[in-house]
Amino acid sequence: MELSEAVPWGRSAGEYISMFALTPQDMQKRILDCAGGPSSFNAELTKQGGKVVACDPLYHFQSEEIRQRIDETYPRMMALNEANKDNFRWDDYGSPAQLGQIRMRAMKLFLADYEAGKEQSRYVAGELPCLPFASGAFEMALTSHFLFTYSAQYSA
Repeated sequence: MELSEAVPWGRSAGEYISMFALTPQDMQKRILDCAGGPSSFNAELTKQGGKVVACDPLYHFQSEEIRQRIDETYPRMMALNEANKDNFRWDDYGSPAQLGQIRMRAMKLFLADYEAGKEQSRYVAGELPCLPFASGAFEMALTSHFLFTYSAQYSA
């Protein structure tokens, strides 16, 4: 994967909990965040004692490279959200600007945790369809917007 192909747009743990209807019991499981990108789910759940491993090709890169790509991509994502705002419900976010703030906060939490998480093997470089984990290593696997963002690369 080339870093220039990445579209970093990380979600927060709160967004994951809501999107996947995660229960407190779910949060106790060993979770794989597949194509986790710059999500703060791993960082936030780990601070609460959770067991999460995030896997993404983005993790081949150093934190400063990822930070730079976020900075490059953020204005484009904000422009797309603004241009398409009538196609979305903003009940949970209020506006494209508020969504941008939430996502940037999540990505900053990710970046603050990234180096330590790599050392602890909580951020693992890998990509579908062949992940670098043994069968049964996780009790639950989550993927947020990966299949929508990269569907052209993984279509049948």
